[in-house]
Amino acid sequence: MSFMLKGLFNIFKNRYLTLLSAVIIALLILSAISAPLISPFSYDAQDTANILKTPDSKHIMGTDKLGRDIFSRILYGSQISLSVGIIATLIAMIIGVLYGAISGYKGGRLDNYMMRIVDIIYALPDILVIILITIIIGRGFLGIVLAISIVNWVGIARLMRGEVLKLKEQLFVESAKAIGAGHWRIILRHILPNALGPLIVTMTFRIPAAILSESTLSFIGLGLAPPFSSWGVLANDGWTALRFYPHLLIFPAIMIFITVLSFNIIGDALKDAIDPELRTGGA
Repeated sequence: MSFMLKGLFNIFKNRYLTLLSAVIIALLILSAISAPLISPFSYDAQDTANILKTPDSKHIMGTDKLGRDIFSRILYGSQISLSVGIIATLIAMIIGVLYGAISGYKGGRLDNYMMRIVDIIYALPDILVIILITIIIGRGFLGIVLAISIVNWVGIARLMRGEVLKLKEQLFVESAKAIGAGHWRIILRHILPNALGPLIVTMTFRIPAAILSESTLSFIGLGLAPPFSSWGVLANDGWTALRFYPHLLIFPAIMIFITVLSFNIIGDALKDAIDPELRTGGA
């Protein structure tokens, strides 16, 4: 654990790009939380005198076909996009960690059955599973979060199973068994803390993947339904007018790109810090 903390401390040392990415993520989260305070307009306020307005001093990112301020809608959209990414990843992590830990720790026939279930789910096309879930639950926030979580937990379960298979043979686990520690105590107090490194790295990659999934679904019309306004919804709205009003698509696309890139840069830095054997050099 001390080695991991030391590695985390060294993440930002001589890594200016990683530090910049962390600042960007922090600013995005802060702006999403304080969107009602810093947004110049409401996300649904219409200015009929400035429909499809290009960026100017009043509307710094322009307006859409209903006269709504793009900058304000991006701020409010960050609440949805970031919430989907973080909540869906946390749900997938909880399911995948528990499932993989039980499978790897128990082993034998139970492990074989549990991994076959994972293989079946993993073989299903993600888009098909998401469509089925959103049809059953609906295209609201809850439906999208659950859909993305259900298609993402299997990869985490495989990762956790591999870590448990490796850790359960260690001497500290054998010592815990020898003194009569229960199975759940061993998993939660001894195995899970030593598997946190790979799990943290995985989470930093899964969050942008979930954001991108939601944006992609919304872009092709299978994501959030109105009145929700995520970056993917804004990109979908701007696609049809790209030729004459490119600002409708450019600004939400930039937000998606910067967010995904920043999370991935931080994930690479975490991977290098936690596992020095994979170190590729400072950024």
